[in-house]
Amino acid sequence: MFEDRIIIDPEVRHGKPIIKGTRVPVDIILGALASGMELKEVAAEYEVKREDILAAVESTQQK
Repeated sequence: MFEDRIIIDPEVRHGKPIIKGTRVPVDIILGALASGMELKEVAAEYEVKREDILAAVESTQQK
């Protein structure tokens, strides 16, 4: 699932993984969750969808 929502583009954010269609880095999403924010709060704060957040989490588990 995350392959459809997470991209790496060397021209955007120095090649860091981002949410597709945004400039929001995956590490920012993960940091927000780690600090205790709820999914709804993260989605509102960074203007992403719940599925984007779940894809960010999933992308860290695929190694």
